[in-house]
Amino acid sequence: MTQRRKIVVVLKGYPRLSETFIAQELLGLERAGFELALVALRRPTDKKRHPVHDEIRAPVHYLPEYLHEEPLRVARAFVHCLAKPGFWRSLPAFTADLWRDRTRNRIRRFGQAMVLSAEWPKGGDWLHAHFIHTPASVTRYTSTITGIAWSCSAHAKDIWTSPAWELAGKLASTRWTVTCTQTGFEHLRHLAGGRPHVHLSYHGLDLSRFGVFDGVRSSFDGSQPETPVTIISVGRAVEKKGFDILLRALSLLPNDLHWRFEHIGGGEHLKKLQAMAAELGIAKKVSWHGPLSQTEVLHHYRSADIFALACRITADGDRDGLPNVLVEASSQALFCVSTNISGVPELLVDGENGLVVPPEDPQALANALERAIRDPSLRQRLGEAAERTVRREFDHQTSIHQLKTLFETEWQAAQ
Repeated sequence: MTQRRKIVVVLKGYPRLSETFIAQELLGLERAGFELALVALRRPTDKKRHPVHDEIRAPVHYLPEYLHEEPLRVARAFVHCLAKPGFWRSLPAFTADLWRDRTRNRIRRFGQAMVLSAEWPKGGDWLHAHFIHTPASVTRYTSTITGIAWSCSAHAKDIWTSPAWELAGKLASTRWTVTCTQTGFEHLRHLAGGRPHVHLSYHGLDLSRFGVFDGVRSSFDGSQPETPVTIISVGRAVEKKGFDILLRALSLLPNDLHWRFEHIGGGEHLKKLQAMAAELGIAKKVSWHGPLSQTEVLHHYRSADIFALACRITADGDRDGLPNVLVEASSQALFCVSTNISGVPELLVDGENGLVVPPEDPQALANALERAIRDPSLRQRLGEAAERTVRREFDHQTSIHQLKTLFETEWQAAQ
């Protein structure tokens, strides 16, 4: 029997409402028999937690978010690391990185790696980073200092906003890397020179939390003011989510069509979007719920008629991978309309289990929304097809099994 080893998981922040896919993976690994220790680069800012966070048993260790805030802690770590041969081996890689990225952020990541190395969780003998940008930087430096191997889960923004030289360096250092979309997989495999240690692994969904919706969707068609069609969207108010495009699309809907829009999530652009809704003359039809727990979000999936998300690629390359909220909504047979970027087409096929339009095109999105609002039978047919897709292809147990196999293969080789 393969000996299980304790995995030290490095995260950007924990817990985070917007990263349920990570929490569900952590819980899945614990249930599969792995012992975890969580290390976060920053403390939580969300006021709420999902139920899954309370089920994870792993202890959480917080590194200094800014080195100058805990100088004695950093100094003790520096003295501790000086005696480690790995510290001196790590300096050339850090110096090369700093030469190309002359920022305080780079210095901070090396300092956090020193602290993690000095305050190493008892019994930890494997490192795993969630996100291939800053958490992987800390993990890579820590791996070199401690001599402990590491692996990585890459997602979306972390891939597409990181320079190729940095990604290639990390891919050459990691034992293996998984990513959650075909486009991300192809990009990383190319940067890895075709090495077979990059793997495609969809996050999937914990279907025990998203049971089959046995209710009845409304047959509203937008023709009556007293029975408007409910459109919802879930996500942080950030540029890549395209909520400005969605608001413009809603403003383009015919005046005789009756609908209401509900947004769930926080985010830095929330007030800007609220002002935009007022400028477009649709503010009275829009509700802003703010961040909600997973249980509350599920209730909204089950009471809505349409889910919409206008994903886009931003100027700096930031984008979603396969938004987990699309998988969640689809699991409830809720009709979805989105855009054809990143991993969205890996879930939704236009006209088969949803409607998919080009990004940055409010009119195309408005046309799709109008079509869905006026045709409740279309919503039902495509929503049910999307649910079948999720339950057939996006069960998170598949991803947990893949990770379990990858970890155990490494450990078998080490015995």
